[in-house]
Amino acid sequence: MIRILLILILIAGSVVASYSLTDDRYGIQSQEMLREIEADALYASSTLGRNHIDKRVMSALAKVPRHEFVPAYLRPSAYANKPLPIGHGQTISQPFIVALMTDLLQAKKEDVVLEIGTGSGYQAAVLAELVKKVYTIEIIKELGESARERLVRLRYRNVEVRIADGYFGWEEHAPFDAIIVTAAAGHVPPPLVRQLKPGGRIVIPVGGVYQVQMLMVVTKDKSGKLKTQQVLPVRFVPLTGVDRRE
Repeated sequence: MIRILLILILIAGSVVASYSLTDDRYGIQSQEMLREIEADALYASSTLGRNHIDKRVMSALAKVPRHEFVPAYLRPSAYANKPLPIGHGQTISQPFIVALMTDLLQAKKEDVVLEIGTGSGYQAAVLAELVKKVYTIEIIKELGESARERLVRLRYRNVEVRIADGYFGWEEHAPFDAIIVTAAAGHVPPPLVRQLKPGGRIVIPVGGVYQVQMLMVVTKDKSGKLKTQQVLPVRFVPLTGVDRRE
């Protein structure tokens, strides 16, 4: 009996050790990802006007298990500083771009944020670490449903996912303190501008599939007047939808 107990203890110890090694591996990769983000921010400092990403954003990136948001076969590359395919012709953005767009949003703890383009749910999870509530819209049903299940499983209770055309925003929960769009639009969608609070900002890549896309920040002042700022050239999958009659 004692021998059986010893064997069971050894087996249990091996299981714990294997999980520990897995966690350590991802932890090391996550730290390397953060270092690369900081290096990219330093490299792009002349364009960005500063040489770092806000500490709150970096802390959020450190907390979110990026390997949970990519297909299983890509988990060894989950923390590489590059975009990765997630199916249906879509990608999870490069970590530096996620960090930069989140930083540009300047979201505060009590903010309510709208995201257009849920994808696998990674950007929503990062935002969930920073703000009060995240509403996120995905037009591809399969991606939206799997992202919803993933976010629930990972206990991101302040994120709500909707399957819809994000071009039209989410009127029921407007106005929003900030809006982030994770696909390239030919122009800034007017419904999103209307659903943005005065004093809020939209971070969005603008440009066609075969054109130079520009990451832009659109701010709305207290009177409703808009100001746009070009940040840097980017490359995103296009914002898709069925109706553009605005």
